[in-house]
Amino acid sequence: MSDPLQILTQYWGFSAFRNLQRDIIDAVLDQKDTVALLPTGGGKSLCYQLPAMCLDGLCLVISPLIALMKDQVDQLTKRGIKAYAIYTGLTHREVDIILDNCIYGQVKLLYVSPERLQTETFVERVRKMNINLLAVDEAHCISQWGYDFRPSYLQIAAFRNENLPDANTIALTATATVKVVDDITAKLELKNALTFKSSFARENLALAVRKVEDKDRKLVEILTNVPGTCCVYVRTRRRTRELTTLLLQNKISADYYHAGLSHDLRMKKQDLWQKGETRVIVATNAFGMGIDKNNVRSVIHYDLPDSLEAYYQEAGRAGRDGNKAYAVALYH
Repeated sequence: MSDPLQILTQYWGFSAFRNLQRDIIDAVLDQKDTVALLPTGGGKSLCYQLPAMCLDGLCLVISPLIALMKDQVDQLTKRGIKAYAIYTGLTHREVDIILDNCIYGQVKLLYVSPERLQTETFVERVRKMNINLLAVDEAHCISQWGYDFRPSYLQIAAFRNENLPDANTIALTATATVKVVDDITAKLELKNALTFKSSFARENLALAVRKVEDKDRKLVEILTNVPGTCCVYVRTRRRTRELTTLLLQNKISADYYHAGLSHDLRMKKQDLWQKGETRVIVATNAFGMGIDKNNVRSVIHYDLPDSLEAYYQEAGRAGRDGNKAYAVALYH
């Protein structure tokens, strides 16, 4: 087995682990089922990516969003790590080649959606793979008490028990109440699971709540005074368009995003924002999980989300690079 610190330096260029990362990685390498609760931007993905590099075989990663999978695979590929993602939109031939590579090639990580685990072809091929670890990302999706329940997550335990009896599991999330953590452990059927929870406070992220008479004026004022990329969260699709028009009228580069747009258009809008060609994205909560842009300077909640957990997850998208960032909630 390779040395974790050596792998960290060689592929990620870091000389030390962040808080709790080494403890989590050691637990995974000791083949313990593990639950890791780390803040948004706290380096969760390293907790399964690095063990995958230390062990023979590959790590199967269950991930809920195509954008999240693509981003992770792009980041790994840039580091010289062989990784693939299977998602809707790939041709049958493309999927076939990826699965063959995972059986016969030196692939280290394969990302799939939970729905993929139900397909016969995939299950047949998985049985031929040397899978050393099962990673369940955004694990709060398994719990009906979580803010983003996804029914297909409930099938993961049965899939693992039948097809990967020797692989241990790591479940990861950026936010979970005690109730949700218990649910994750039970529904994934984790055995004697070790749970690691980091502080959710981030020194570089300033949280503010502003009671205002005119939210529109305050929004423009904040974006005028705080430079850099921003995400503005609202509750309705109509408001995404209205606020985008407002910002453009005030000469602030902006675009809108919601679940009612076509997949291709959503990807295009997200890509322009991630590249910095669009400064502000005005979005519903459809824009979110797995957005990995490290230089977001502000997240503004024009409308508040349903829960504190959802608020934390969305606000935490600011300042992932460790530099000063602001999360502002506006209310009237």
